[in-house]
Amino acid sequence: MLSPRRLALNLSAPLLAVVVAFVVTSIVLVAVGDPVGLVWQTLLSEPRPRTLVNTFNSAITYYIAAVAVAIGFKMKLFNIGVDGQYRLATFAAAVFAGQGYLPGPLNIIFAMLVAMAVGGFWAGIAGWLKVKRGVSEVISTIMLNMISAGLVGWGLRTWGHRAEGSNTRNTTTIPQSSQLEGLPLVPDAPNLVYTLLVLAIIVGVVYWFVINRTRLGFDVRATGESETVALASGVKVPRMVLFAMIGSGAVAGLIGMPAFFGADHSYGLNFQEGVGFIGIGVALLGRNHAVGMAFAALLWSWLEKASDGLQLQAGVSPALVYIIQGVILLAVVIAYEVVHRFEQRLEQKQVTRQLDAGATAEGASA
Repeated sequence: MLSPRRLALNLSAPLLAVVVAFVVTSIVLVAVGDPVGLVWQTLLSEPRPRTLVNTFNSAITYYIAAVAVAIGFKMKLFNIGVDGQYRLATFAAAVFAGQGYLPGPLNIIFAMLVAMAVGGFWAGIAGWLKVKRGVSEVISTIMLNMISAGLVGWGLRTWGHRAEGSNTRNTTTIPQSSQLEGLPLVPDAPNLVYTLLVLAIIVGVVYWFVINRTRLGFDVRATGESETVALASGVKVPRMVLFAMIGSGAVAGLIGMPAFFGADHSYGLNFQEGVGFIGIGVALLGRNHAVGMAFAALLWSWLEKASDGLQLQAGVSPALVYIIQGVILLAVVIAYEVVHRFEQRLEQKQVTRQLDAGATAEGASA
């Protein structure tokens, strides 16, 4: 259980970041002559039910992306290829699910297994190159992103279909029995929350349990902290690196599943891009913690959806949201570093006082 001081320090970092983001964004608004009060009133106003559902749905996608990134971060690995892994895996799952080989629920489950296998394999290439050839995962995953884009484009030309009057190609629409209707979690909303919200919850719980409550998770964290110490304690470091990359890719394969089964029902070139990079920001905001990333995903998604009202109600460019997101991200990183150093100083002072007290007691007894 956290002590009151530790709890206060943990809460002070995000609060400090929010304050800094508010001040910096307000300064930017004043500098460009935009109405500060109206902007914040628009952003902080109660969202409409439809907007709230859209916020939840985007947050579900961003959360799974953040978990995929966080698995690598725990090993000090920067899996920048999550976006390519997710798109290639979603395409493979769409091709499989569109064939309707299995009845409804089984088709969904096996399609997700296909997505995990493809995502894990694609990320595993970067892991293998790092372990066997010492290639930086940043370089290899960037290159694999480009290759995956080419493969998906070729796959759509080969297996995709062009609807009449459309210039885009899509995979075969999945059977009706595999289409998930959604969850009516928001009253009065005309749209529904993705059914695979359940999948995001399961991913978060499994991530938390494996990282914090298993030997495997301990080995991953130990290797991330110090490969030398981990190796001395018997941890097979190359195996952990490969495991982390494959695990990160497998989770990345699930990113597109909520939208695919809940809304799109086929894969095309209009499928959302850049989700993997958003996952990096959300993972940093949430400090790679299962619960922290959930709040970060909601915040990121809420800012995105709130941007629609900025131009209509406040006459401000929606691009302002990118400034807010960037400032919050930088502020969180800096705030956590400041709090961490402050906590270290407090611990050092406490240890010094205890040593001094012990030395005084020994002198008195002598």
